[in-house]
Amino acid sequence: MDFLVKKFVKNYEQVQDSEVRTAYGMLASVVGILCNVFLFAVKILIGLIMGSIAVTADAFNNLSDAASSVISFVGVKMASKPADDEHPFGHGRMEYIAAFIVAFLVIQVGFSLFQTSIGKLRNPEDITFDLLPFLILVLSIGIKLWMASYNRRLGKRIDSKVMKATAADSLGDVITTSATAASILISNFAGVNVDGIAGLLVSVLVMWSGVSIFRDTLEPLVGEAVDPELYQQITDLVESYDGILGTHDLIVHNYGPGKSMASIHAEVPRNVDIEDSHEIIDRAEREVARKLGILLVIHMDPLAVEDEAVNRVRKEVKETLWLIDENLSFHDFRMVRGKKQINLIFDMVVPHSYSEEQRKKLTDKVALAMQHKDPRYQCVITVDQSFLAVSNDEKK
Repeated sequence: MDFLVKKFVKNYEQVQDSEVRTAYGMLASVVGILCNVFLFAVKILIGLIMGSIAVTADAFNNLSDAASSVISFVGVKMASKPADDEHPFGHGRMEYIAAFIVAFLVIQVGFSLFQTSIGKLRNPEDITFDLLPFLILVLSIGIKLWMASYNRRLGKRIDSKVMKATAADSLGDVITTSATAASILISNFAGVNVDGIAGLLVSVLVMWSGVSIFRDTLEPLVGEAVDPELYQQITDLVESYDGILGTHDLIVHNYGPGKSMASIHAEVPRNVDIEDSHEIIDRAEREVARKLGILLVIHMDPLAVEDEAVNRVRKEVKETLWLIDENLSFHDFRMVRGKKQINLIFDMVVPHSYSEEQRKKLTDKVALAMQHKDPRYQCVITVDQSFLAVSNDEKK
């Protein structure tokens, strides 16, 4: 892999550069086209020699992979176009749309092979075993294993969902070709014709591969939650500045691989000169852009850190929320004091699992708990949700 990258990708180490990233994508697409066309030609010949529908199905699966690589090539090329008046955020999502088309193409090929395999089950035909074509078929498994590793490593290097999906598709091809080879061996040595069954298995795996690509591509188009690692990187950078006490409401908008915009709320002391805080905010925005390649917009939230009474009540709210549900948090806390009433105004972040009715009951429960601490407390709560992705372990 490193040989091809160093040979064909100029400045290959600068993976944040859009031109370098495009070069990676085009290299992966060209390699995919050449390898899959070669595998199609070899397997279709083997399928005709042996009379195996499973091998033929696998051959057309490789042809669909080649077509997928062509579409990916076009998608990567279009995604590299700069922003214009009609598309001020660039054309990066064209890469996702290209992968979307690929998914439909793979599913269609799988369905066609499924229908053909049903016909083979109804009218089975003898398979002619030939050692040399069979060994070539086994060799193709090795090629697909290399392609899976190649695309996975490139995908990780430039953080490309399309390449990672292609790697998963290649790994699926290893399974389908292995199933095809196994059916040939069973037919030859056990005398049991399982070619139609193997064809069905291959077709189902092909369709599943298409569904997986479809799902992985749909997520960034619909809008994904912030990746926990990226969330931590941004918040750590912003909160590392003296004069920024905390952050919340981080939102990241994806406009294609390597093209993201974000906004975040930063809490600053209200007794510090606004121009000083603004200078700190500007430096934080520039550092995030330089280190992470993300255009970040920071909103300042003034915090009454010098008021001991406010700090004490803020701590009471924090303890109350934790006792009710340790997954609850809050921000934008303000306290408005009157003679007979003290308004506690804040945003409460609740898990997505809470229904609308549960949220209403939750706000009532929090308000009642705070009134038990002091009858003058009147809570004005705005229910909020986190934009952070939740891991499978956390869901459990």
